[in-house]
Amino acid sequence: MKIFKQKQPLSSFLKEERMKSKTVGLVPTMGALHSGHMSLVKRASAENNLVVVSIFVNPTQFDNKSDLEKYPRFLEKDLETLKKVNSEVIVFTPSVEEIYANNINAQKFDYDGLEHEMEGKFRNGHFDGVGTIVKQLLEIVDPHKAYFGEKDYQQLLIIKKLVEKNHMPVEIVGCPIERENNGLAMSSRNERLPSETRKKASFIFKTLLEAKEKFGTESALDVTNWIKEKFKQEPLFDLEYIEIANADTLEPIERKRDNEKYRAFIAVYADSVRLIDNIALN
Repeated sequence: MKIFKQKQPLSSFLKEERMKSKTVGLVPTMGALHSGHMSLVKRASAENNLVVVSIFVNPTQFDNKSDLEKYPRFLEKDLETLKKVNSEVIVFTPSVEEIYANNINAQKFDYDGLEHEMEGKFRNGHFDGVGTIVKQLLEIVDPHKAYFGEKDYQQLLIIKKLVEKNHMPVEIVGCPIERENNGLAMSSRNERLPSETRKKASFIFKTLLEAKEKFGTESALDVTNWIKEKFKQEPLFDLEYIEIANADTLEPIERKRDNEKYRAFIAVYADSVRLIDNIALN
């Protein structure tokens, strides 16, 4: 395992490796690594000669200062976890100063409207922060492929749009959601949930599964209203939004069309911890 804390030494090392015809895969993370992250590392390891895992809690994608301060950080544990999956992994753990110098601000991005749907309505500036760090990581690492989980499905589409609009020579690979035994989508934020709440959070995925079944015979509006009613009956969870949208454009559905793919997207607060999930409906 090689660990780099500065951009230039990492870029120089990887440039030399690429000259030896080695392929590079990037897995960007904010640490607090779990099995979901490891599934990305495993896939990247299977498809590339070298794998770079970045561990960086990016301040510009947090619209809530408290959320940033509470975000779990377990660097030593993360390094041990990575070693078990790929002992040759390259880890990039920069400081905030290394990434942003004296200007901790996000660039402005235009994602052709993707940024205005769902998360964009509730997290002001979030996707500008995501674009700022991902663009820089792609420029530093210059990977052949970069891997992102479908739990953050909107983010995945936005990163694909970022790469397309900036003509970046990298393939963005979306990977399936990894779930805990009870169906809860794996997330570093799950570590902040009280154990009882974490068990009961299976309710979120169970509701999405039922919604998928209903979507086969009922209208999107009826399914959406049914989900809202289910959450009203479950006081442990505060539903922020439920959206059924086109899987490619993220535009809310008006009426079903035979040749379009749809997904349900949900954001929920549980004990002040914000959880998101989504599911393909057809």
